[in-house]
Amino acid sequence: MASNDLFNILSPDSIAIIGASKNPAKRGYRSLRKLLDDGYAGAIYPINPNEIEICGIGCLPDLGSLPGPVDLALVCTPAATVASVIAECAAKGVRGAVVLAGGFGEAGDGGKRLQHAVLAAARAGGVRIIGPNTSGMFNTHKACNLVGFSDLRKGSIGLLSQSGNMALSLVTEAQANGQVGLSTYVGVGNEADIRFDEYLDYFAADPKTNVVIAYVEGLKDGRRFLNALRRISLEKPVVIYKSGRTSAGRISAKSHTGALAGEYAVSEGVLRQAGAILAHRSDEILPMAEALSLLPSLRSRRLAILADGGGHATIAADALSERGLALAPLSEDTRRRLTAELPPAASVINPVDVAGGTDTDPSVFAACAEILLQDPMVDGLLISGLYGGYAVRFSQDLLAAEIDATNLIGAMPRRFGKPVIVHSLYGALQADQRPLPLLEMHRAGIPVHSSLETAVRCMQALAERGEVDHTFALSLPKRAQHGGIFEQVLARCRAEGRRVVLEHEGRASLRDFGLDLAPALLALDEKEAEEAFLRLGAQPVAMKIVSRDILHKTEAGGVKLNVVDVASVRSGFLEIVANAKAAVTNPNVTGVLVTPMAAKGGVEIIVGVVRDAAYGPIIMFGLGGVLVEVLRDVVFRALPISRNDAFTMLDEIKAQAILDGVRGGTPVDRDALADFMVSISDFVDAFPDIDELDLNPVLAYPDGLAVLDVRILLTESSGARSPLKEGIEA
Repeated sequence: MASNDLFNILSPDSIAIIGASKNPAKRGYRSLRKLLDDGYAGAIYPINPNEIEICGIGCLPDLGSLPGPVDLALVCTPAATVASVIAECAAKGVRGAVVLAGGFGEAGDGGKRLQHAVLAAARAGGVRIIGPNTSGMFNTHKACNLVGFSDLRKGSIGLLSQSGNMALSLVTEAQANGQVGLSTYVGVGNEADIRFDEYLDYFAADPKTNVVIAYVEGLKDGRRFLNALRRISLEKPVVIYKSGRTSAGRISAKSHTGALAGEYAVSEGVLRQAGAILAHRSDEILPMAEALSLLPSLRSRRLAILADGGGHATIAADALSERGLALAPLSEDTRRRLTAELPPAASVINPVDVAGGTDTDPSVFAACAEILLQDPMVDGLLISGLYGGYAVRFSQDLLAAEIDATNLIGAMPRRFGKPVIVHSLYGALQADQRPLPLLEMHRAGIPVHSSLETAVRCMQALAERGEVDHTFALSLPKRAQHGGIFEQVLARCRAEGRRVVLEHEGRASLRDFGLDLAPALLALDEKEAEEAFLRLGAQPVAMKIVSRDILHKTEAGGVKLNVVDVASVRSGFLEIVANAKAAVTNPNVTGVLVTPMAAKGGVEIIVGVVRDAAYGPIIMFGLGGVLVEVLRDVVFRALPISRNDAFTMLDEIKAQAILDGVRGGTPVDRDALADFMVSISDFVDAFPDIDELDLNPVLAYPDGLAVLDVRILLTESSGARSPLKEGIEA
């Protein structure tokens, strides 16, 4: 079924309520009553063989008695009956069904069998299933409320949630304080049939929805979700709250990359990559979505602050900086015009403090706001202080001037194409108790918040959306056409029954694929080690054990650095092998790798790839070396990545300033790093048998980079993984 066909289910013209009831405590009654009370215009068919009528509507004894096909069935019967009910729906041409009951896949083996039976009946008859184990759905524009929430405000925010209580929380918040209502809500439940990605495609096509909120606990098919998220994010903002930020990593720590790929860290990277705006607190979800729905996105992160007190001006400036936003430098003309409007004590250097200039004439706020928004360096405005409460604070004689100022400010986002958000001390009051100017500001579509931090977080969301708008285009990297050496390595590994690609094999494979790695020679005994040293120019070398049984070479005493003469090379070989045999019982030792020492200096980084259970192959970048698992300063993206993805990863690590040089140091070659990361993406994309790839450390220099260690693990068998070529859709 195409995504648009979900309109027949989520915007139904006819509804059958299977298990309709006269008991007010049951969903079969409450849903019917709500449809009637809200004025649902479509046909309603209560089905209950034991009742003649419910709420004044005649009951049908069974689905077979329906007069014709029905768009949606609300199934209010126990889990054990659902499979047969769905089969009856199919026979009668019902397009979709909301299955409320629990006791399916979430309830053990027996529940899984029930869910399988329901799904089989649905697919055999072409019935789409919402749920099971769902809180239901509503469509405010259709007056179709099959959840039972009261006083829903019609609006343009779509909502998907894996938690009914979370949905109730957002609905309640919208009723109490919100400016924008909801369009369609779906409790996705167990996703036995219709999954998250299909709902996203529905919202992408729904003209009544311009922003989507998704509360996500886990994803059954993360790759399809990312593809759908990328599609909708091209057109509409999606705010995601992903729970489980503190859960332990789900991937076996056989490499640094695997150890660091915790669930939320991965989700944060790949969801941002696909265009999501991430909420980190539950109380910022709805404000962010409303700001995105009401206001134009920020063209840059440069903002102006207009405050009526030095305290709020300072706090606002701190909050902006902490969120990665910037105070715009004001032009000389802007400062001159502000000076003309404000008293001598005012500060006209951003943040602008009116210093009492509005106490007797609130219209000055509108004049200053206009001046600031006309400055080409200012792309958004945050108003902070007691705005909206001047008549309350000083005199009712100021009310008319404040309302006039509000009307002028309310038109400015459309007039200038720049967002305006108000932080007001009086915004904490319930909507019906707020001063009239704030109510007018609401009606004008300007978000008003009592929390300065929430107001700034909304500005940050608008900046993030602006960056999506301007840079969101995935250029899939050009696929390399070589890699014959790794094909040979792969065949050899499978024939020998090993998952570990030995380092000399991995290095040779990457060099064959076009990456610039230093030469490395395998020595089988001390004489070959001496020959390798001489072939490499008798320069200082590093020597490392090569064994399928030893992944962490340093811990096993299998590494020697700065070996500078023949005698040391020979003795080093013997010592390394002896250490390996002492560290591991009967290790399979292939030999010792001899490679030139890398140039001194450089920033130690790590680049790795691991396969995530939800999102498939993901690439990691961060600070590397021996402290990588202590610092954990890493970021993730789903494969394949574009060059733009690579650059954003460089910018997102906490210590990214190190890449730009510290204490007078020279910046690393970011272009070389980005190209290197895309090449690694290409390499793994070309070979789906790679399970994990770990390059740590890689030394990043001002003029290139050096790979010091290569680890590659294969999947259990050649057919265990699906190819990566599906990727993320452009």
